[in-house]
Amino acid sequence: MCGISGMLGAPEPSIVKKMIHLQHHRGPDGSGIWTDDSVCLGHARLAIVDLDGSPQPILSQEGNVLVANGEIYNYESIRSSMPDYSWTTFGDSETILALYEKSIASSSTPSAKDHAEWIHVLDGMFAFALWDPQRNQLILARDEMGIKPLIRSKIGSSLVFSSEVKALRAHSDFYPQLDEQALMTRLVWEYPLDATTLFLDVHQVRPGTVEVWSLGADGPVLLDSHRFSKPRIAPVDDYDEGSGAQHLLDGFIDSVGQRLMADVPVGIVLSGGLDSSLVAAVANDAAHRYNRPTPECWTVAESEDNPDWVAAELVASSLDLKHHQAIMGQDSFANHLPSLSWHGEDLDVSVLFFQPLFKTMAQSVRVGLCGQGADEIHAGYPRYVDLNAHKHELEKRMTMLNHPFVRQFEQGNLEFDDGRWWTDDHRPETHLDSLQDTLQFELEHGQLSNFQLRLVDRHSMAHSLEVRVPFLGRSHRKDALTLPMDQRLPSDGLEKKALRMAASRTSLPRTVVERKKLPAGTATSPTLLSQCLQEYSAQIEEIASRWNFCEPLLRHQPEIALGLGLFESLHLTEYDSPQHHRSIDDLLSEVI
Repeated sequence: MCGISGMLGAPEPSIVKKMIHLQHHRGPDGSGIWTDDSVCLGHARLAIVDLDGSPQPILSQEGNVLVANGEIYNYESIRSSMPDYSWTTFGDSETILALYEKSIASSSTPSAKDHAEWIHVLDGMFAFALWDPQRNQLILARDEMGIKPLIRSKIGSSLVFSSEVKALRAHSDFYPQLDEQALMTRLVWEYPLDATTLFLDVHQVRPGTVEVWSLGADGPVLLDSHRFSKPRIAPVDDYDEGSGAQHLLDGFIDSVGQRLMADVPVGIVLSGGLDSSLVAAVANDAAHRYNRPTPECWTVAESEDNPDWVAAELVASSLDLKHHQAIMGQDSFANHLPSLSWHGEDLDVSVLFFQPLFKTMAQSVRVGLCGQGADEIHAGYPRYVDLNAHKHELEKRMTMLNHPFVRQFEQGNLEFDDGRWWTDDHRPETHLDSLQDTLQFELEHGQLSNFQLRLVDRHSMAHSLEVRVPFLGRSHRKDALTLPMDQRLPSDGLEKKALRMAASRTSLPRTVVERKKLPAGTATSPTLLSQCLQEYSAQIEEIASRWNFCEPLLRHQPEIALGLGLFESLHLTEYDSPQHHRSIDDLLSEVI
């Protein structure tokens, strides 16, 4: 797990060094840069595998250069299949270089589709940049679910890319501006859509996609791109609940076991909900299967009578797992909210508990496992129960916008040429006709990659902690995506039916197996969040009044209005250095 940065065209090592410094939290164990006349690549390392080796950038004997972020879980089998390769490390990232050189050796001008074939062999979470100076090609790629981030922007005569947007502040010609179109779609759908980041002209590489860039006469040029993987909801017609539950569980144990791969201690984020509890429930079996230590668990909540706290205690005690617990202080929002906004790079404030949770975990482990991703593929969110009501709510939000862009939005006629959108139609009425359509849209357009996975990545890496998501492992995902819809959301029972049946085959208490889904942030600290919004109600009103084109919608979502005020102060205001050490009051006073 690391932070990567780079420049294609007019490379300046001093800028890339600053970019890496701004992402030091992602990789405190070492840093390095490599440069030639065309490109500069930078890396900040969090050592997880091959602790004393595997510094990056990695330079091959053929002269190709790689910087990578993430983990390749099948790296040992890849290495074993290539005994003649001149390995220089014992780590996982070098397998990317090895596969590249083995696959394209005989091609003078490999296409993005050619690259897609070898990239698809990689089983893991990753984002990487690979420079081939002989072919004058820069390869950018991101894992199939978008677990690891990769953003890019054209600044002057350079293509600048990194793991986090804040790194772009290292470039003196980067002037952060709000993308108003991205903000409006985010306010309606509750998560950033497609390639948007809320920063104007800063876009994401699409999950499961490889891009081939080169330097032309006028600077960096995107030569080609190709999606090497696309998650597809494909329900089967015949499904046996008994054998299906066991098969689902076996695949999940395998996913958890893969994610215990580390040369450092591993822990479990235990919220007390079904998903994280299932990770804990199979941890012992997975550890035995992969010959790894059984992880310990961590829980944070606002009080000992919080339902999450109580459920997590029950899970840990029933499974005989070592359990670390911490109560959030009354001043948690005051102390952590600026840091949450700075690292999150979005408008979220309700997930405040991530900061003390990950900070506490990072004192003991370098890797965590969490339950993220289960709700998206098993239909766990309450909104899925009544899609008509959800659609009407989103349409009501659209009526609260007053901007020329709204007409394009309402007509399903978004423009493709500026790099923001992966489809021209983001109207709720187009995508919420059925549960299958809804799940597919959310997987394709950002609910998981741009929201849930971004939250976990940014806030864990803020404390140099790598968090892995076993529900998105290939072995479990392959089974989950083919479940019949009534095995996700039956008309007469709890959501995530098939997953609950699989969980019932473990030692989890029945009350946990049958526990209903609760919103993670507000469930963990409902009182503290409510108190914070009340304390800053006057400032929230002022923030909303400053944004005329979306004022009614911000009043409708006060926690987002507060997040927007902090976002503007921390990310859109010019400072010599990051300002997240300042108080909420000081930061908001800069913009209202």
